[in-house]
Amino acid sequence: MAKLTKAQREWRPGMPKKRRSTKVMFASTVLLLESFVVLFATLTVFGLRRDEFPPVLIFAVGITLSLVYAVTCAVLTRPWGVGLGWILQIVLVLTGILEPAMFLVGGLFAVAWWYGIRTGIRIDREAAQREREQAAWEAAHPEGQSN
Repeated sequence: MAKLTKAQREWRPGMPKKRRSTKVMFASTVLLLESFVVLFATLTVFGLRRDEFPPVLIFAVGITLSLVYAVTCAVLTRPWGVGLGWILQIVLVLTGILEPAMFLVGGLFAVAWWYGIRTGIRIDREAAQREREQAAWEAAHPEGQSN
């Protein structure tokens, strides 16, 4: 049998499901897309610049960077996770030094990152407000009481 996560071990019937952060979902989507872009950019740099740089170096840096983007999704819930995401946005833009088209691609992804973080924070704030209002309404109108 597979090992249960902490949330699965602590779950009891009737417990409400913990709401996932929209900000984290948006940010994870952008980072995973960037991971694929970095992988394809690695192939592009290999094809265009393999005479200038050793192929092993190109692939080692590219695959490592791609994995860093993917693994960063796991730490987005930590206080420093979004900051690491911003650093990775700068790194993606700076890959334009090796392949100039990446200045544009990195810039567009940085805008997508900014928009995802900003919109995710707003949606999370609105959802928390709705949950508070729902809890207040349910406290004011207990079940079984007829109006």
